[in-house]
Amino acid sequence: MERIELDEAMLQGQAEIWRFLYSFTDFMGLTSAVELRIADIIHSNGGAATLSKIASCISDGLTSPDITALARIMRLLVRRKIFTIHPPSDGGDPLYNLTHSSRWLLHDSEQTLAPLVLLENHPWLMAPWHYFSQCVKEGGAAFKKTHGCEMWDLASRDPDFNKLFNDGMACTSKFITSAILSGYKQGFKSIGSLVDVGGGTGGLISEIVKTYPHIKGVNFDLPHVVSMAPAYNGVSHIGGDMFHAIPNTDAIIIKECIKILRNCKKAIPRENGKVIIVEIILKEDGSGVFDDIGFVMDLVMFAHTNGKERTEAEWKKILEGGGFSHYKIINIPALVSIIEAYPDAQ
Repeated sequence: MERIELDEAMLQGQAEIWRFLYSFTDFMGLTSAVELRIADIIHSNGGAATLSKIASCISDGLTSPDITALARIMRLLVRRKIFTIHPPSDGGDPLYNLTHSSRWLLHDSEQTLAPLVLLENHPWLMAPWHYFSQCVKEGGAAFKKTHGCEMWDLASRDPDFNKLFNDGMACTSKFITSAILSGYKQGFKSIGSLVDVGGGTGGLISEIVKTYPHIKGVNFDLPHVVSMAPAYNGVSHIGGDMFHAIPNTDAIIIKECIKILRNCKKAIPRENGKVIIVEIILKEDGSGVFDDIGFVMDLVMFAHTNGKERTEAEWKKILEGGGFSHYKIINIPALVSIIEAYPDAQ
């Protein structure tokens, strides 16, 4: 066999492919930590816990946890800086601690991504990733090729998946809502009524109305979604299809609007009306803290909804085609930005 000498660049390239090849292990290790509530266990023990303490808290009394398997998972998550490990001052067993990352895995925190981790690990959402090459060859939506229907159809038929989906969306809504309220203070003051189109269980609109009680809020989504929504002061829940019609209002806030911009335009007044679009804006040369995640989210959309993330130039073209030639972009402290779009006179 001929001996092949690899230079440093080729070795680095090989290492990169190895990393891509098994990058799913990071997510599965993270998922295991969420399912086992490891961050919650450490948090409930004062922010530091030994491996044996974590294992004892995982035990349900019927089975005995495999502490060696737990140690292997924790070793990877420490290397990925999800947790840290430190020797105690008394010379006992090492202590695992939370980091800024693992604090986002606490189940009962207002700032948590744990429900989204569990949602993304559901077999129905994992399967479409295997259809990307087929979508390139044939066209079509990965999720529909996999399941023969849209994700919303499965949610409407399966209460457990519907709850998992709603919980996943609600957890991100909480901290995105906080970012919107802190970064868009002037935008809500002149609005008398506001419809959150695709508002899920109403978390965003309820917080807006709580902060700005002069606003009459409407949470508008599919009937099976709003049926799960709790009651909020100042908010009405309306079930319907955004692709057919949207309730009339001063302004609309929406997270995915491409196919319904014209319906949005019909629902708001020509003078002083506006659509508040909460979306990721891709920056191809961006170096911001969330800029790389935007490109990941574009493929998540490809896998699950047949939607896509867009650059500002792409958004400009879409808005003009929907009758919104004038807009401005407002950056907020979140993965998403706000696009404030104003309807054309005609």
